Amino acid sequence: MPEGITLSRARIQALIVAGQVSCEGEVVRNIKAVPEVGQVWHVVLPKAVELEAEAEDIPVEVVFEDAHLIVVNKPAGMVVHPAPGSETGTLVNALLHHCGDSLSGIGGQKRPGIVHRIDKDTSGLLVVAKSDAAHQGLAAQFADHSMERAYLAMCWGHPSAMDPRLKGIKGVRFEPGNVVRISGNIARHRTDRKRMTVVQDSGKHAITRLRAEEIFGPEMKPVATLVRCWLETGRTHQIRAHMSYIGHALIGDQTYGGKRAIPKDALPVEAAEALRGFRRQALHAATLGFNHPVSSESLRFEAAMPEDMMGLRAVLSE
Repeated sequence: MPEGITLSRARIQALIVAGQVSCEGEVVRNIKAVPEVGQVWHVVLPKAVELEAEAEDIPVEVVFEDAHLIVVNKPAGMVVHPAPGSETGTLVNALLHHCGDSLSGIGGQKRPGIVHRIDKDTSGLLVVAKSDAAHQGLAAQFADHSMERAYLAMCWGHPSAMDPRLKGIKGVRFEPGNVVRISGNIARHRTDRKRMTVVQDSGKHAITRLRAEEIFGPEMKPVATLVRCWLETGRTHQIRAHMSYIGHALIGDQTYGGKRAIPKDALPVEAAEALRGFRRQALHAATLGFNHPVSSESLRFEAAMPEDMMGLRAVLSE
C-alpha cells in the first residue's frame, strides 16, 4: 500500500472477503483473524474502478484548489453525494467533471474524497480530497476534532446565557462571552428515520457552541437571532437538532422547526412575511480551517452568507 495510507475496518473486511489479504502466503478468509507479532501480512488493493455517477458540467464555486484537495462553496439546494432520488446534479457529479482523473481511489472507486458533508439545503464550505494522502489526512483531522468549522444561522427567539429557561435544560451550560454550550448525544429518531434527536443514554456524543451575533424584534422578546455556531463534533443534522432541542429551531427548517407564531406588531409586515416564507433551514457553513494534509500549511477560509440569508437579515434589520 502507499506509505502513510490506512484503511477502515469495513474496507479491510471487504478485501478479506474478496481474497485480497494473505498471511505468510496463505489467503485469509476469516474477517476476525488476529495478527500475531512477527507475521508477514499482505493486503492487495485492487485497481480503483470508475464510480457509477457520471461527470456533469455543473458550475461549482472553487475557493481553493491544488493537486491534493479542493475547497468549494456549495449552494443551498445541491446534494453532496448521489443517492436514491438524487442520482444527478450533485456536488460529486460536478467534481467528477471538474477534477477529471485527479481523484482518490482509496475507497475502491475513483471518486472525490468526500470526508464530510453538509445538508442539501445548507450552503457553505466543503473540503474534498483529490489524492489518497489528502483523504487520509483530512479524515484524521475530522476524527480528532482539530478542524475549525463555524456556521452562521438564523434561529427563532434569542438563545442567551441570561435566559433562565436554558439553564434548566440538561446538557446546556454557559461559557465566557455569552457562549451557550450544548452537549447532547444525537441518534436517529425512533419513528422518523429522516430526523435526528437528542438522547441521553445512546447515540453519538455531540457538542455545539453558539453565540448571538444580531437580534431582531422587540428588545424584551426578540423574534429571531443571527447566531454563530461552532462544532466540536460533526454529527448528522447536529446544529439543527441541538437548536431544536433548546427551543430555538432554525428559521425555515421544515424538519425541526415547525411553524412559529409571530406576535402582532413585533415586526413590520414585510419582515414577518419574510420569516414565514423562508423555505430552507437558514444555515451556512461560513468558516473552515485545517492543516494541509500534505504540506502541513495552516489554511483557513471564509464564505459570506448567500443572498437569501443576506436578504432575510436586511429586511429584519429595517
